[in-house]
Amino acid sequence: MHEKIFEGFCISSFILNKKLKVALTYNLKPEEENSFEYAMVSPLSKNSTTYNDTFAEWDTIETVNSIKSALELFHNVIMIEANEDAYEKFKKERPDIVFNFAECAYGISREGQIPAMLDMLRIPYTGSDPLTMMTCLDKARTKEILSYYGVPTAKFITAENLADIENHNLEYPLFIKPVGEGSGKGIFNNSFIQNKTELQQRLQQCLQTYNQPCIIEEYLPGREFTVAILGNDSETEVLPIIEINFSQLPSGILPVYSFEAKWIYDTRQNPLDIFTCPANIESSLQEKIKGIALKTYKILRCKDWSRIDIRLDSKGEPNIIEVNPLPGVLPDPSDNSCFPKAARAAGLSYEEMINKVLIAAAKRHKLI
Repeated sequence: MHEKIFEGFCISSFILNKKLKVALTYNLKPEEENSFEYAMVSPLSKNSTTYNDTFAEWDTIETVNSIKSALELFHNVIMIEANEDAYEKFKKERPDIVFNFAECAYGISREGQIPAMLDMLRIPYTGSDPLTMMTCLDKARTKEILSYYGVPTAKFITAENLADIENHNLEYPLFIKPVGEGSGKGIFNNSFIQNKTELQQRLQQCLQTYNQPCIIEEYLPGREFTVAILGNDSETEVLPIIEINFSQLPSGILPVYSFEAKWIYDTRQNPLDIFTCPANIESSLQEKIKGIALKTYKILRCKDWSRIDIRLDSKGEPNIIEVNPLPGVLPDPSDNSCFPKAARAAGLSYEEMINKVLIAAAKRHKLI
């Protein structure tokens, strides 16, 4: 049965001649009001329009179990929660490879913490190394590196206090967000800034809420795309490009993939027709987007998989917005999770997608 379903890569899996012992690392959303969804979108107070996005990056039990089930089709899977006890569990269990899906909780290093443990213990794992993980989480460092290599990205500054924005040379409108968050955290409708007063107010709020520097960049007014990439070296594959269509958002909502767009208005109960995959674009733009995504993937030394967000500037040229070396993979198609959506458009089931990531890592670590 598996040979038929997974004919694209089952041979590679069985070259191992044994089942691997795979550890799955994860961070689970804490339950609030017996609902993961509530934990993601609850207002900070009864009359608040600012949402509690604390655990937006963590995963639901549904996602964790879906990844586990996909891996169990071929391998023996153990679960290791990404907390302070993880190191000793890795040391005791000594898995053949770790499917790393852990965001962790604290600091700009958090997405690199599990890979760093595994590097120290010399245990293979999926995904990028600690340096790439930490670099990509820091949006400013990412843009600095890409700018050095001539990859287009919006002009920006970082700010740790109000004094840092006194003499900036950016042109309004601007866009502001925390320097080291993901999954839409800190990106709201009021992140769009049209004047100095708005910038001061939003910066102060952002600094107080997220306790980290903020990145302020010139707003890119064009179309938005996201590109899922799978594999390494000559086997690196760009999955069908996704365009995000903001016309389906309620009137008055900013045309960006904000926290509101991602978690409030586009829900499983009321999904919006917000994505087109494959994107309906001319071949020249498609090649530009693929080219800049692959160049970014290589420059930042991403491994096995990543999702790269791109937006067009006023001249229609693709600019890198963010790089996600640990992409979200919600299993239910109605959740509009981008990496699985691109994989389905490429003809891959959810299980195939997960196992292709594992195989890419196993090849890289010479387990195959």
